[in-house]
Amino acid sequence: MADKPKRLQRNRWSIHLFPIPALAIYLLFIIYPICAAFSYSLYDWKGIQRLGFIGLQNFKNLFTLEPFNTMFWNAIEHNVIYFVVQMVVQNGIAFLLAYLVFQKIKGSGFLKVAYFLPRLLSVIVVGFLWKLILNPTYGTVNVLLDKLGLDSWTMAWLGDPGTALLSIIFVNSWFGVGLSLLIFLAGLQSIPVEVMEASRLDGVRGLKMIRTIVLPLMIQPIIMITVLTFIQSFEAFELIYAMQGSMGEPYYSTDTMAVFFYRTAFGGSSSDSVAIGLGSALAVVMFAIISIISAAFLALTRKVNQV
Repeated sequence: MADKPKRLQRNRWSIHLFPIPALAIYLLFIIYPICAAFSYSLYDWKGIQRLGFIGLQNFKNLFTLEPFNTMFWNAIEHNVIYFVVQMVVQNGIAFLLAYLVFQKIKGSGFLKVAYFLPRLLSVIVVGFLWKLILNPTYGTVNVLLDKLGLDSWTMAWLGDPGTALLSIIFVNSWFGVGLSLLIFLAGLQSIPVEVMEASRLDGVRGLKMIRTIVLPLMIQPIIMITVLTFIQSFEAFELIYAMQGSMGEPYYSTDTMAVFFYRTAFGGSSSDSVAIGLGSALAVVMFAIISIISAAFLALTRKVNQV
């Protein structure tokens, strides 16, 4: 019996060993790259050769040296547009679809699965397919418009600086609407049934129900969706790279901070120039923006929970 307390104590300590593999992976692939990027940003580089310590000079160059400062502000503007349009289009459509599914209309189970199916595809595959669909010569969109007698609406969707970014955002919204729908649906299902029924008995229906009952009770899912959309918008890279390459074509009209970082740190598809120090500074700035604003949203969530 004397060994039992020792065995129990040993078992308690052994429980603390289970998180170690996950912690090691987190440290290796998350924490270390962040620390390395900050370290690299403080040095001068010649190609991949590290030279002397220059402090915050790379950050200064990023904000003041042409053409990097112009490209930076151009990229961050596109990230903001990406976020705003996704919030309106993707999450607006996702909420309406989630509300329809929540009403248990005929075939709602099938619709829930169908809306999420695009999310199962690789982003690269989605980008390649939509690049074909939006092709100005034989793409499905222009062919369909021509068949409907709307040939004046046909255009080079990805070749026009005025429509290229919006086209990519709409493709991204099509790809991501399923995940937003599931989160909104989970939020709707958490609303007490008694509240909904009492509201209907009081004559509250349709848009009034959504505005006065549903939305106030779904603040937490809405904030969660906003945080996820913000992070995804400010990390937008794969879809843009698949559809427009690393140069943010045409004429940098689809450039984002992640694409700009890739081109700066590793060299663009039409450029052999590599600026690891400047790219690392850009990575640190991206991390700071995403972390600070995401933390602000999470603080808002805690404040809502306390109310």
